[in-house]
Amino acid sequence: MVYHSCNLSDTEGIAGQVAKRLRPGDCIALDGELGAGKTQFVRGLVRALGGDARSVSSPTYVLLHIYACADVQMFHLDAYRVAGADDLEAIGFTELLAQGGITVVEWAARVRDILPEQTIHIRITAIDESSRRIEVVE
Repeated sequence: MVYHSCNLSDTEGIAGQVAKRLRPGDCIALDGELGAGKTQFVRGLVRALGGDARSVSSPTYVLLHIYACADVQMFHLDAYRVAGADDLEAIGFTELLAQGGITVVEWAARVRDILPEQTIHIRITAIDESSRRIEVVE
């Protein structure tokens, strides 16, 4: 499915639509260039799942943030600084998947080999300064 976002609010709203279909244990591969809106999309997911969207920030330097949502935890990882799937595995990626939360991996293309087969793939592409194309492949 392809969505078009005209602003940050649209991006969060689209994330909310995706969140309605998520189940504990789901994994989301989130890709897009720097500034495309990946972290903003995660804010929309957290808000829709009953968490505090204000607590969402990019995990680029810490690799992992955990957000408590109403009925599920969200594990928000960033693969931008990892050298590959082995690095992500070394920080316990497989164990996170087994905890039954929602796992979101930004820059997922860098660790595609370690993602579960049933991963939901989301690509955000900047059209201009505020517009985005958001492609969701389930």
